[in-house]
Amino acid sequence: MFLMGRTEAGKTSLTQALKGEELHYEKTQYTNISDDMIDSPGEYAESKYFSLGLACFSFEADVVAIVQAADEPFNLFGQCLHTFILRPLIGVITKTDSSNANIPMIRLWMENAGCERIFEVNNRTGEGIQELLDYLSEDPEPLTLEQAKYRQSLGLNEWDPLPGGYPEYIRTSGS
Repeated sequence: MFLMGRTEAGKTSLTQALKGEELHYEKTQYTNISDDMIDSPGEYAESKYFSLGLACFSFEADVVAIVQAADEPFNLFGQCLHTFILRPLIGVITKTDSSNANIPMIRLWMENAGCERIFEVNNRTGEGIQELLDYLSEDPEPLTLEQAKYRQSLGLNEWDPLPGGYPEYIRTSGS
């Protein structure tokens, strides 16, 4: 999973919480890559000069996650962000216990960006972490070559749902 968001959104703390580690402040100075996580500095999302790095790192991940704190003062991510990220895009709302939390607004920002799933987590208490881990551990349904070609002909990604009424042989082949 590739994490992107502004400075102090909770990306590194989320990484620690997902791994079951004790939370400790650690400023991300460079992009940290582990076996299953890519954690980028917030400055990449905050600067048009570094934002190209976000697009490049997104190609190395199975899932891209926008991480925004529930008390974010502004939104860094534009509408339809999912159109240039060729991976499943999810949203993770952190700091849900903040006294200044505005979860409905953050959720709306993530929906406008094109997040297909949105998770609310609290890195300190662990609330919502298991739901995110469950999502990440799901195995995608394997596709046959015919199914992949058909989705491609419709302009869909492999993880996009098929519209109703598609041919029976596509739906059942390889299942």
